[in-house]
Amino acid sequence: MKSIGKQITKFWPIYLLMLPGFFYFIIYEYIPMGGLVIVFKNYRITRGIFTSEWNGLQNFIDLFSAPVFPMVIRNTILISLYKLIFGFPAPIIVALLLNEINNVPFKRTLQTVLYLPHFISWVVMAGIINALLAPYTGAFPLFLQRNFGIQLDLIMNPTNFVGLLVGSSIWKEVGWGSIIYLASITSIDTELYEAAKIDGANRFQQIFKITLPLLIPVIMTMFLLRLGNILNAGFEQIFVMQNSLVYKVSEILDTYVYRLFLQNQLAIGAASGFFKSIIGLSLVLITNRIAKNFDQEVL
Repeated sequence: MKSIGKQITKFWPIYLLMLPGFFYFIIYEYIPMGGLVIVFKNYRITRGIFTSEWNGLQNFIDLFSAPVFPMVIRNTILISLYKLIFGFPAPIIVALLLNEINNVPFKRTLQTVLYLPHFISWVVMAGIINALLAPYTGAFPLFLQRNFGIQLDLIMNPTNFVGLLVGSSIWKEVGWGSIIYLASITSIDTELYEAAKIDGANRFQQIFKITLPLLIPVIMTMFLLRLGNILNAGFEQIFVMQNSLVYKVSEILDTYVYRLFLQNQLAIGAASGFFKSIIGLSLVLITNRIAKNFDQEVL
């Protein structure tokens, strides 16, 4: 305790700066966790959290036995996996490509263009996508129909809708996600590249022999964090883009919980969130252990 007191006294301005974030997590992240008891209760708003009757695991039984639950889990896992497989490498590739651009004004302009979609809300983004891709009124389908006689339907076609979700998600976040990789690349010692050039290595060899190996700790850390959110398939995006024609391929755990809340089934919705957290934590711990066994960066 004396050692901690000395550290706080010595670095008190830094600890003072830390206090707002500390209180944020205590108030909005840890204290609300007390409400998780409702997943084991027959929760009623009129009776409150602590006076509602206990019902054991009944909420989980009701959740898992719902007729739509297998479909919801399948859609959640598939959409999340597609976003992980195609969306996770995209920022790395973009960062590598941006790093190869020597024209500074062009590079900064391109970075700005890539970052901008991140700051557009999914409500506005859905409006842009509808204006571009709506089957009969969108600019791109009308162009294809009038010039090539091709009828394109991405928004209301269940076969194409998941691809639209993944593609629009990558488009929106690829620039923002590349920032951390660009920052890591700039910290690499330039003498390594100069030595590689002397040895006759071309740009591709420098990327695969120097840049990527030195990015592996950052990539592994980001992958572990992404894996912990594997069941977060993107509520906002799907909620604003979903329609009745693609319900069977787009209904995910988060949108299902939202509908449960609308039906006043708060305890079952909380059980679903608790289930997601357990799965995410388990995946992070397993992957973390695997990474540790291979002497890679761990959390």
